[in-house]
Amino acid sequence: MSVQVGSRGAAHRIAVSRPAVVALGAFEGRLPGLALVVALSLVAQAVGALQEWAFGRAWIEGLVVALLLGVVVGHVVPDPRRFQAGALYAGKQVLELAVVLLGAGVNVALLVATGPRLALLIVVGVTTVLVLGFLVGRALGLGPRLALLVATGNAVCGNSAIAAVAPVIRAEKREVASAIALTAVLGVALVLALPALIPLAGLSNYQYGVVAGMGVYAVPQVLAAAFPVSELSGEIATTVKLGRVMLLGPLVLIVGVISAARGTHAEAGGRKWSTFLPWFVVGFLLLAALRIVGVLPDSLAQLARTLGGWLTILAMAGLGLGVRLSAIRVVGPRVAVAVVTSLALLIGLTLVLIRVLAVDG
Repeated sequence: MSVQVGSRGAAHRIAVSRPAVVALGAFEGRLPGLALVVALSLVAQAVGALQEWAFGRAWIEGLVVALLLGVVVGHVVPDPRRFQAGALYAGKQVLELAVVLLGAGVNVALLVATGPRLALLIVVGVTTVLVLGFLVGRALGLGPRLALLVATGNAVCGNSAIAAVAPVIRAEKREVASAIALTAVLGVALVLALPALIPLAGLSNYQYGVVAGMGVYAVPQVLAAAFPVSELSGEIATTVKLGRVMLLGPLVLIVGVISAARGTHAEAGGRKWSTFLPWFVVGFLLLAALRIVGVLPDSLAQLARTLGGWLTILAMAGLGLGVRLSAIRVVGPRVAVAVVTSLALLIGLTLVLIRVLAVDG
């Protein structure tokens, strides 16, 4: 297409490519939501700074404040749909960039202090809860596909895992919707309640990071649950969570083989590798590796961590705007019980494995 502009009385036509027009339209559609997200994140940081001035510390960190502000504003603002595109962008693309930048601050020495035990905990925890969660769902009367989706979402990485497995097992839209309905609401509840486990279970900051990384659904919720406790908790939680995400590829492969053997396999040959190994996981690991070998200097690493922290607060506000408390009324009671039971199994098993494997930094 083209647009016409005037120059010294003469009309000129400037060609504009269709992709550019589409990109411009997408940006304009996201602008109201992004503006609201930025405003909420600034308020959240101001609340955190005010707490530090008044009490000497922030009792509710800016991450959590931004998340809660997003939830509240998302339910009271007129016509929330006009903010949806920008909120989704902040909660996904902005967050993914933040996760990559956080890789520059990972303390690898602490990660390897437990040797292979942390990796063993992740694999054993995910595998066990995947099986037990499926059995719980079936015992509650859920169909095999819905039971598998619920178990997968709890054990691996929430909505991303559900979305990856659903086409392989030919899940129906209503089954997918039921499986993901409670994730955002429960994620917010975990962000607020999970730190109570520290004194109750006698956890160190390292161990709490493991619990948060294993027990919370989505990456942004993991960050909000862990970083306010301590920087170490946040780094460990992020790494553990991304370890769970990396198990998605093998899981989809195994489910595909089983489905093919049963004659229920959906064609998935057109899937991109990023379905199984998201780009932000690769970026996180790459920056961590550069930090290990000394290519990334301390000054740049600190800058990356600071910028990652700011972007994370933005993402929290976007995530909060997308939370719908009405999901509690929509999902069936059996699905809700299956989700909560699987989640409790995962957290409980993680606490046991931490003790059995002596996982601590």
